[in-house]
Amino acid sequence: MRKQFLTIGLGCFMAMTSAAFAADDASRVYPPWSQGKNNPVTERGLEFTVPEVDNLPDFHGNPINPKLSIFVGGNYYFAMAPLVAAFEEEHPELRGKIYYETIPPGLLAKQIELGGTITVGNMTWTVKADVYAAGMKRVSEMANKGLLNGKPVPYATNGLTIMVPKGNPAHIASLKDLGKPGVRLVMPNPEFEGIARQIKASLAKAGGEELVRQVYDIKVKNGETILTHIHHRQSPMFLMKGMADAGVTWKSEAVFQEQAGNPISFVNIPPQHNATAIYAAGVLKDAANPEAAKAWVNFLKSPKALAIFGKYGFKPYHP
Repeated sequence: MRKQFLTIGLGCFMAMTSAAFAADDASRVYPPWSQGKNNPVTERGLEFTVPEVDNLPDFHGNPINPKLSIFVGGNYYFAMAPLVAAFEEEHPELRGKIYYETIPPGLLAKQIELGGTITVGNMTWTVKADVYAAGMKRVSEMANKGLLNGKPVPYATNGLTIMVPKGNPAHIASLKDLGKPGVRLVMPNPEFEGIARQIKASLAKAGGEELVRQVYDIKVKNGETILTHIHHRQSPMFLMKGMADAGVTWKSEAVFQEQAGNPISFVNIPPQHNATAIYAAGVLKDAANPEAAKAWVNFLKSPKALAIFGKYGFKPYHP
């Protein structure tokens, strides 16, 4: 049922967006925004990438016999290209041999439980993860299931923000404004996105359970809240198309959108209402490349990696 929901949602989303942008705009706005930079291979072969139709933005590199496979929650998909490039500088033997996925962490966990097999459209392939990286809660759950070799390793933190179109035409000033009638929202789906837990907690801090109910119940039912179908990286697309006035995401994603030149801005959430995510990683117990996996997890804590994270608003983890 979930697969059917995701497929229908993606199809409807693509149908809506195809009418909204010209081809030149689509190539800039639609994933992958990195214009091929997130493909860590040395030989690309035949180019067959069609925005909106065939682009597989969450799957990076060559899945055939990788020397390191990383399953990372999509919350920092935009940072993976520079992270992999910096890691390869330290480990040239792995250059062009790294594969990684950036779908939501709950779905990555499901893929791991299914032996690494995944289907997208007409294609099915199997890649067993060496590293699982996500929020601390998710990684701890994997450790508690006995799927990790050792304890989760935390390395960075992130906070929430209110993403809005450039110029903030709806004049959103705080989380409380999200509950106002007529304010259209695009929000992460609580069914499979962990960020929704932190968002609900922040909404409760700012406006009590009534604000949570307004945003995630009443507005969903009356059509003023759109729930993402794939990942909250969809939020800027809905905002740029004028289909929503605001949406809560991680601050790093809003910073990235600004850096990418997209017409996106954000409204800061004060610390007393905000939530902090702790990102962690672990080596899978049955990793095919355990030494490379350990090297990647250790790299995530290094000054070089943390400097890359810092460019997007992440902060180093301190116990």
